[in-house]
Amino acid sequence: KLFSVLLVALFFLTSCNADGSQTQDLLLVSTTSTQDSGLLDVLLPAFTAQTGYNVQLVAVGSGQALKIGEQGNADVILLHSPDAEKEFVANGFGIDRRLVMHNDFVIVGPPSDPAALLSQPTLDAKRVFKAIFASASTFVSRGDESGTHVKEMTLWKNAGLDLVGQAWYLETGQGQGATLSIASEKSGYAITDRGTFLAYKSNVDLEILFEGDPSLLNVYHIIT
Repeated sequence: KLFSVLLVALFFLTSCNADGSQTQDLLLVSTTSTQDSGLLDVLLPAFTAQTGYNVQLVAVGSGQALKIGEQGNADVILLHSPDAEKEFVANGFGIDRRLVMHNDFVIVGPPSDPAALLSQPTLDAKRVFKAIFASASTFVSRGDESGTHVKEMTLWKNAGLDLVGQAWYLETGQGQGATLSIASEKSGYAITDRGTFLAYKSNVDLEILFEGDPSLLNVYHIIT
């Protein structure tokens, strides 16, 4: 489904440059999670083979992707920060926004599970974050205004928790793959999209310790 929508969106842009000449290059700004999952490594070569158009990829957090779009430096944006996306289009920076796919967020952590998430029989996202907070277990955040970071902040807020001054809470300022690697090194918890975790699973000492809550749905849109 994502390939089909990318095809439609990119064809929409493959007409002409400002001087009327044909262009064979398109600039796609996407999230680091989408890149780290390995999905674009499959989709973009297939798109090029089918259409002849070359896609130049820039992978950043959703917040930075929208800033690049506001500056007019992107043809297509693929991201997962719904509220910010709607504002972006409402302000006239994008002309078309389409749902293309979804996966979900999961909470990962060290096998030792210091917050004892696995030993609690009934958990929802609020209780998970409260358990991590109460145990002062290391939590590694992207801290980069990405869609994942925005979702994480919403979850802390919904749980009624204030992170100010919490020494166990670490921000990397980096993408999803790098953040998972740091969480593994620090034996900490983290929130991640499932696709990126599956791609990195063999290289990190982390396990999925919570999943399946409706609030962890992760929805991607493409904006032209």
